[in-house]
Amino acid sequence: MNQYGKYKNLFNKIYGESQIQLDAKMSEHIYFKVGGLVDILLTPNNVEQLKETITICKQNKIPFYVIGNGSNLLVRDGGIRGIVIKLCKLNRIERVGNKITAECGALLKDVSTEATAGSLAGFQFACGIPGSVGGAVFMNAGAYDGEISFVIEKAEVLDDNQEIKVLSKEELNLGYRQSLVMQKGYVVLSATFDLTPGDKEKIQDRVDTLTTRREDRQPLEYPSAGSTFKRPEGHFAGRLIEDAGLKGFTIGGACVSEKHAGFVINNGNGTAKDVLDVINHVRDEVKKQFDVDLYPEVRILGED
Repeated sequence: MNQYGKYKNLFNKIYGESQIQLDAKMSEHIYFKVGGLVDILLTPNNVEQLKETITICKQNKIPFYVIGNGSNLLVRDGGIRGIVIKLCKLNRIERVGNKITAECGALLKDVSTEATAGSLAGFQFACGIPGSVGGAVFMNAGAYDGEISFVIEKAEVLDDNQEIKVLSKEELNLGYRQSLVMQKGYVVLSATFDLTPGDKEKIQDRVDTLTTRREDRQPLEYPSAGSTFKRPEGHFAGRLIEDAGLKGFTIGGACVSEKHAGFVINNGNGTAKDVLDVINHVRDEVKKQFDVDLYPEVRILGED
């Protein structure tokens, strides 16, 4: 039963009909392709709609969750009670000189493409990360010896009072898969990246190399949330999982990838429970065999 659908009329005042979905299938909005229904899914076109939405939710005590591209998200099979605000339409990208400013919903691969077009180096590491700018700043996303903290100059965020703040790189307090934004529960609105002029051909070559490496080593043909676990200090999660003999370990429609043990994938008609059961088994086995704690990198929302 939809517990919050009765509030749809409140959002009709600020949204067009196509921006509001009741009982939306979250499996259609996250890369894992699993998960139950959300009572109301909203896709704002601008920051003002976002701010008004959050105000309505707080005034009416409606739980809400802000998501980006859904690439690092797992929604449980019982779905989400309340509101999901998906920021995919806030996706403008602007390049001025050596700097690129991108809205939260802009895809990292599109920012990388813009950087390459402007002969700007430093963002190539993100060319294959499937997430959006907002999520990347939220978790200080990284790959191939690069991360957001290396290139970001500042970020525009929405605080708890729906006030817009501009935070410098230092104020963002970016660490391994963490940030002030995550700690405070702020919403990233945009980010500005300070890049380095370079040779366009060399920049494109690096992008091509990383793209090939990713295609060769990662199970991109299956739904997943990328690397499932954070890197434990002094170890690599994928190597620990492989050494534990867990490659190919399967529960229902979810399994540890044979191609890269750091990925839990949906190999058919998996459910969120299947994915979580595989994650929990992997954590238990690695702890038992190596006394190392693994923590999920994926964000988990919803109810069983």
